[in-house]
Amino acid sequence: MPFTLPALPYSVDALEPHIDAQTMTIHHGKHHQAYITNANKALEGTLFADQSAQSLIQDLEKLPAEKRGVVRNNAGGHVNHSMFWEMMASPSAGGGGQPPAALLGAITTAFGSFDAFKEKFAAAGTSRFGSGWAWLVAIGDKLEICSTANQDNPLMGKAVAGCEGTPILGCDVWEHAYYLKYQNRRPDYLAAWWNVVNWAKVAEGFANAK
Repeated sequence: MPFTLPALPYSVDALEPHIDAQTMTIHHGKHHQAYITNANKALEGTLFADQSAQSLIQDLEKLPAEKRGVVRNNAGGHVNHSMFWEMMASPSAGGGGQPPAALLGAITTAFGSFDAFKEKFAAAGTSRFGSGWAWLVAIGDKLEICSTANQDNPLMGKAVAGCEGTPILGCDVWEHAYYLKYQNRRPDYLAAWWNVVNWAKVAEGFANAK
C-alpha cells in the first residue's frame, strides 16, 4: 500500500505558543506530505512498494542503486516526521516536565543529570550544520545522543547516518520546523521545544527498545 499522511495526534494549534499553528500546518500538511508523495512515486511498480518505510530505511543497500538516494531522503523523512508528531504533546496533555522515573534514571546515569542531558541534546541540535535532526537513541538499556544530516535516521546505521541505535526522541532542526516563529534562532526553538516533549511516549519507546 502507498504511504499515507498520518493525522496529527492533536490540533495544529495545540503546541502554541511554543510551536505555532501556521508552522504545524505547513510542516505536516506540505513538507511531510511531499516526502510521502516522492517516496510513493519512487517505489511505484517496484518489488519494494509494499514494504514499510522503516524497513526500507533499515535496508537501503537492498534497493537498486538508482532508488537508494530518493528513498533515503523521502522514506527517511516519512519515518522521522511520523515519529516527531508522536513525540510531542501540548502542556495541558502532558507535554513538557520531566520523564517518568525509569527513563529519568537512565538519563541521569548516561549524562549525569536531566539538565546536563538537555544541554547536550540542544548542543547536538544547534551544532548540526544545515538541516538535520538531534536524537536520543537507545542501545539496549544505554542511552546516547547524536545528530544526523537531512532526513537520515539512526535506524539506517552508522555507515549511512553517522550514528546508530533505536531513536526514542528526535527533534527536527530543519529551518522549516521553526523559521516562521523563531527565524534564525534555532537555540530559542530548541529551548521552547522542551515544553512540548511527550515524555510518556519517549518512555514507551525506551521500554520497547530494551
